[in-house]
Amino acid sequence: MTDDVKERSPGGCGCEEATEEELLARLDEVIEIYKTRPGALIPVLQLAQGIFGYLPETALKRIAKGLGKSYSEVAGVVGFYSFFSTVPRGRNLIRVCLGTACYVRGGMKVLEALKKHLGVDVGETTQDREFSLEVARCFGACGLAPVITINDNVHHRVKPTRVAEILAQYAPEWGVKGGAAEPMLTGAGERSV
Repeated sequence: MTDDVKERSPGGCGCEEATEEELLARLDEVIEIYKTRPGALIPVLQLAQGIFGYLPETALKRIAKGLGKSYSEVAGVVGFYSFFSTVPRGRNLIRVCLGTACYVRGGMKVLEALKKHLGVDVGETTQDREFSLEVARCFGACGLAPVITINDNVHHRVKPTRVAEILAQYAPEWGVKGGAAEPMLTGAGERSV
């Protein structure tokens, strides 16, 4: 990641969001830096995702044109790697391991509990863009199964009954209410802090 590129937080930080034109200008700077380097596509996509929080179609077209690649090649790379997302992700990315050990030790039950608490399905993001939910095949922590990651943090031996408690560590405004975590809203739809 270069110092030239500022990342944007997908979650609300109380700061002013950059306009699409400003974000595209940042992307143009990245493309200019990388366009002559071999193997530039993946690093540019990673930086673009950092700028936008995901990879919108306008960014993919700009990358294709700037790197002299076809749109289908760029979109194909994005579709192949699970790291890339063409839909906005939440501030906190939850990945549930469904490799053999995690699956056998209750990974599906953990996934179902997360889906219920978050009110989203796999591949979706909560309405407040606080959490996104994905599955993975193996984190290499089979002895600690079932395992989930939230951002870069690994949670091991996760029980469905602990899901709400774990979520509250990442978004305190998500309280435990009736056994399920949900955003606490004030009268006009604003979250209480």
